[in-house]
Amino acid sequence: MSIPTFDQILPIVKNWRQAHDAHLNSLAWLLINRDLNGRVRLILPKTESDRHSSWDNLASTLRQELGLHAYLPDRAMLLYETSFDIARQGAAHWKLEGFANTWVVDRLATEGDWASIAPESEGTPRFVFFSIKGGVGRSTALAATAWRLAQAGKRVLVLDLDLESPGLSSSLLPSERQPTYGITDWLVEDLVGNADILIENMFATSELSHDGEIYVVPAHGAEPGEYVSKLGRVWMPKVDSDGVRESWSARLQRLLARLEDHILPDVVLIDSRAGIDEVASTCVTDLGAKLVLLFAMEGSQTWTGYRILFEHWRQRGVVEEMRERLQIVGAMLPELDQVDYLENLRDHGYELFAESLYDEIPPGEAFGERWHFEAADEVAPHYPWAVKWHRSFAGLRSLQGRLAAIDAQEVNSIFGPLINGLVETLGEID
Repeated sequence: MSIPTFDQILPIVKNWRQAHDAHLNSLAWLLINRDLNGRVRLILPKTESDRHSSWDNLASTLRQELGLHAYLPDRAMLLYETSFDIARQGAAHWKLEGFANTWVVDRLATEGDWASIAPESEGTPRFVFFSIKGGVGRSTALAATAWRLAQAGKRVLVLDLDLESPGLSSSLLPSERQPTYGITDWLVEDLVGNADILIENMFATSELSHDGEIYVVPAHGAEPGEYVSKLGRVWMPKVDSDGVRESWSARLQRLLARLEDHILPDVVLIDSRAGIDEVASTCVTDLGAKLVLLFAMEGSQTWTGYRILFEHWRQRGVVEEMRERLQIVGAMLPELDQVDYLENLRDHGYELFAESLYDEIPPGEAFGERWHFEAADEVAPHYPWAVKWHRSFAGLRSLQGRLAAIDAQEVNSIFGPLINGLVETLGEID
């Protein structure tokens, strides 16, 4: 008999749940609690404690199947709680597929589980620039987009939330215009109630602004100071004197709301950390983005990474909350064979969306809230908005001077599909 590993926990639980369907269907709710170490125990309503021996027998069969991923005999495999909400204690949770009364509760070392999807913000539209891996020209594309929107008279708020690899602000602000503070400073000072004094000195306007304005909020201020020490604290929750806990992502949302109230932008552009980590999770799922731009380069790394993320959303049952807010961006199209390259991106994007996010209905048809685009449909979220590679935009360091000398026609030739798609989503531009 093989020893179960972490990836076999949920299949084992599903088989066990199905095998004991007649008994377990009588429960008001059942929680499959998976702790920080990946060990499973069951939590039932307290009203069921008088039938403990019966439930204990069922729990013992699950313990045998899970092996070391179950609580050992000297620890309780069964717990009883007065309510569902108390039992989950705010942890990530989702319904076990196929069972109306059974939920999986995941206790994670980090708070970013990618499956808690905030509704779209009601105020200023927010656009997140995200990539599963770095080096795809994401920050450069954001800077060019901010420039183009400002040329059209928009007030653009730009946030550098690539906190572990900051640099976007240097492409939009020369060193002498860098503000005193940045996002990390605010998050650290907020922990001790000292953040209000920073707002006025944590953004600056770019000289690249024309008819509109570009307001840049950097990851750190002009003098980074003890940046590594501050970075290790930004993810901390804030606990007030009454013991009320506010997660770091909720604190970041509060900061963004403060900045929007102060600056009154027409649009917010957010540069996210690449990869599947805490910061990226908050940017993509927690900030109420109108659209999340998924930068992609042709290759197995890109599609494997996005497949992991899409499958997570599908398993957690939040596909419908995310799929209409996603858009693939074809990043850094090569100078040669661009048509073939873009077609390959489109086909791989379609394959990914069809497997994980589109409904199982014929392509090109829609039934109520169910939909499935055709592979060649140019308005589909899997159809890439193209960004061409150009040697003059190959580095952020030279981008400040490059944008100062460029014209709208040249920007459009390189970033046109991306900017035009975003503008159409935004709904208006002069």
